[in-house]
Amino acid sequence: MLNFSRYKTIAILASVVIAIIFALPNVLSPAAQAVMWNTLGARPMTLGLDLQGGSNVVMEVDRKDLRDQLTLQLSGDIRASLREAKIGYKGITRTDNGVTVRLSEIADQARARTALQTLQQPQTGGLMSTGIAVNLFDLNPEGEAFNFTFSEPGLDAKVAIAIGQSLKIVENRINALGTAESTIQQQGKDRIAIQLPGVQNPDQVKDVIGRTAKLTFQLLCLEQPTAANQNPPQECASLPLKEAPDQMLWVQTSSRATVDGADLTDAQPSFDQNNQSVVSFRFNQKGSLRFGKLTAENVGKPFAIILDNVVVSYPNINEPILGGSGQISGNFTTEEASNLAVVLRSGALPAKLTIVEERTVGPSLGSDSIEAGILACVIGLIGVLLFTAFAYHLFGLFANVALLANLIMLIAIMSFFGFTLTLPGIAGIVLTMGMAVDSNVLVFERIREEWRNGRTALNAIETGFREALATIVDANLTTLIAAVVLFGVGSGPVRGFAITLSIGIVTTVFTAFTLTRLIIAWWARYKRPKEVPL
Repeated sequence: MLNFSRYKTIAILASVVIAIIFALPNVLSPAAQAVMWNTLGARPMTLGLDLQGGSNVVMEVDRKDLRDQLTLQLSGDIRASLREAKIGYKGITRTDNGVTVRLSEIADQARARTALQTLQQPQTGGLMSTGIAVNLFDLNPEGEAFNFTFSEPGLDAKVAIAIGQSLKIVENRINALGTAESTIQQQGKDRIAIQLPGVQNPDQVKDVIGRTAKLTFQLLCLEQPTAANQNPPQECASLPLKEAPDQMLWVQTSSRATVDGADLTDAQPSFDQNNQSVVSFRFNQKGSLRFGKLTAENVGKPFAIILDNVVVSYPNINEPILGGSGQISGNFTTEEASNLAVVLRSGALPAKLTIVEERTVGPSLGSDSIEAGILACVIGLIGVLLFTAFAYHLFGLFANVALLANLIMLIAIMSFFGFTLTLPGIAGIVLTMGMAVDSNVLVFERIREEWRNGRTALNAIETGFREALATIVDANLTTLIAAVVLFGVGSGPVRGFAITLSIGIVTTVFTAFTLTRLIIAWWARYKRPKEVPL
């Protein structure tokens, strides 16, 4: 146990030196940190929201809005399916819980059922999905009527799919804004928790991440409202104008008169010939063909550019737009055009997200937390070092060297992998220091016991390390299992504590059975002791 090959010794010392290099940026000035990052890729630890301040936002899928979207889409699908099957109907009625369609002839019930069954929309998504599809809608016939009602399991699966898509879209939008070290994760079955360290004015971020950004290009109806609150024709929808919200326009809802913004491949802020802020966009091949066909067949007619059910502008189609690119104008400010380009590039959210919780932590509170955390670490470290030195004399000093190396390696690993340090994480560091001493206490007490039982000094030291190994591994392994469980079921601060504790366990075992043993082996080799200094 006290014999180290040259290569093993070099590997242990190299590990400590590398740890010092990667931990060093945490105590350097910003300019020196930049040099370390550019030359060695070393960076300081990321501070959590509770340490450097920032904003915490929790957003929830708006189920009512999602239901409205789904019933609106279902109404159009029902109309198209019945027309394709040449089945007459009296009317289609949307409700909060579904859609009802009434047939003109009850004799068409069997054919209508066959045509409508394909619209139940099987869903297989969700965190706990078993792969078994559940229908989004239940279909129930009542005489000449068919009722589509939401299935709760199907709606839950739809929400789970929407959350999964929204996580990626929100992450893309935040990254595009240049917000560094944000944390985005699912909370519960229908919420997204977003932490933005260092962001003190989150209004712009909230506007960008909460925007649905559903973009469509739709032809205007030939007939337009002449009075307020006038109902639109059957194939049209009434939407407000961005510049005058009280003014309504009627736009065609047929798929033949609509191009979806989902086919956009790029969107960038720019300026038009009048030096006004606009958003330049470009379609993929599919979108280019559809947009070119739409504009070619409707030259001379106006079409509306609609963002989140608001008409941004409604220019005339002067000539076919065949290149697959264009501009969106709407009296935007430079910031509005930039934000709109970000959300369009990221894609539309599958459902509206509403803010249900918002907290802002000021930098002064964060600095107070850092000072309190550092003070706790320093007091704990000094107490542990003094106890170890007085209790175990020379071996205690060896253990203290290993303890300091343990702390440096913990900080280096968190810095290298970009783990976020939180207040509970600082508690994990303090706990790690105590656990590191526990490992050395087990070793040293076993050495004392072997020495008292009559073994020679070298034999007692070697036996002590060997026999204590299993006990220390068992003790740390059980703690590691607990930390892994905390990380798996916990969130936010709990995960920060679990990460720090897990890393501390690994570095503790490494330093206790490599570095401490190496230092004692060097001492024993040169001193050839006759007694154990414990």
